[in-house]
Amino acid sequence: MSLRHLDANDFEEVIYNNGEACLVIFSRKTCHVCQGVVPILEELQPTYEGKFGFYYVDVEEQKPLYQRFSLKGVPQILFFAAGEYQGKLAGAADEEKVIDKISEVTEA
Repeated sequence: MSLRHLDANDFEEVIYNNGEACLVIFSRKTCHVCQGVVPILEELQPTYEGKFGFYYVDVEEQKPLYQRFSLKGVPQILFFAAGEYQGKLAGAADEEKVIDKISEVTEA
């Protein structure tokens, strides 16, 4: 299952208006590290269906959104809950790190 792509409008709706507990990976198609992380997220997504959202932002297509968070490099996985930034994982995050961070965000 592929991750839902967000543009700036979708991002506002999902993160701030709905306040959904979720993660957003900031990635680019040509990034080799990203290509290793995205499949991990796609694999985890069904486990959290209806409880935690998984989203994707292409930094090439959504530069202002990427710059808004002053991110350096990709991949960057940002975590949100109730419209609040909850932290991030940078670089080659493995499944265990992602699961631990989701638990941390959903239990806060």
